[in-house]
Amino acid sequence: MRSSTGHPPKLIAVTMGDAAGIGPEIVVKTFADAAFMRAHPSFVIGDAGVLRRQADALALPLAIRTIDTIAAIEPPTSSGAPDGANILHVLDVSRLPADLPVGAVSALAGQAAFDAIRIAIDLAMRGEIGGLCTAPINKAALAAARVRYPGHTEMLADLSGTHDYAMMLMNPTLRTILVTVHCAMRAALARLTVDSELRTIRLAHRAMRELGIERPRVAVAGLNPHAGEGGLFGREELDVIAPAIRLAQHEGIDASGPWPGDTVFMHARRGRFDIVVAQYHDQGLIPVKLAGVEDGVNVTVGLPFVRTSPDHGTAFDIAGQGIADPASLRTALATAHRLIHRSAPCAISS
Repeated sequence: MRSSTGHPPKLIAVTMGDAAGIGPEIVVKTFADAAFMRAHPSFVIGDAGVLRRQADALALPLAIRTIDTIAAIEPPTSSGAPDGANILHVLDVSRLPADLPVGAVSALAGQAAFDAIRIAIDLAMRGEIGGLCTAPINKAALAAARVRYPGHTEMLADLSGTHDYAMMLMNPTLRTILVTVHCAMRAALARLTVDSELRTIRLAHRAMRELGIERPRVAVAGLNPHAGEGGLFGREELDVIAPAIRLAQHEGIDASGPWPGDTVFMHARRGRFDIVVAQYHDQGLIPVKLAGVEDGVNVTVGLPFVRTSPDHGTAFDIAGQGIADPASLRTALATAHRLIHRSAPCAISS
């Protein structure tokens, strides 16, 4: 997306996430770092009251300012904040009660989280922001609010009118992209087709090109043990995955496989491949999260705007305790800015 000047907008909208989880805490901790925020200009879409109470509880040097429009955002060098505090500008879109329970599923919190994301998508589609960085939401809270989406990925795609999209997880040593995402294993098997495989391979190639890798090496993981062992353990590799790889190769994509799922991520981490196409959610996420969530980033590939997110959930078990680590949100926010300015070094080396 580009602004009316023809240049990519620099601002990233950070959605607050579920107010009952650690989203508000990691947001205020991130925005309290003035030097980091000067390098990564951003604002928050969410609940100003929740953020103000969280900042006060942590005694952070942060001034919460509500805004009605993006034009009202003051530059990072503004001296308007008291006692040298950093300014957190909030597009205030909800009024959650001060006694909202933390660490528990809430329909109110689920609805507020969804409303913030919907507004952020509208801003991105109009070219008013460079992209989104989304703090974690809770799927049970969305369901309690009767929001029909199982997660961010499907929500972002549907509300932006995107048909070819995929979830990509990455950290400093590994990148993986998923053919199927938030569905039961039985449903995932039904969704594995030559078309879905080829579409994901293409998106993997595109994502790596956007990260500055001129000729990406795309490894495709098998579904079954030993990648099916020539049909002994299942025919998905022979009937679905291999034909899609051949079609991608005919398009000039450096795709290979199907590789056994128990070793392909090891080879990618050692530098043999730039990205691994995983067949289902846990096949791709477990190898990434084994390295820790601090440096993990979730990127939705295929959208008409940049979207990143921390590689963790709402962490209800530690919400409200002041111990949540904002590292993954910081990494996700920094990655969003790098993706907007594609000539800058990418978040992960090739």
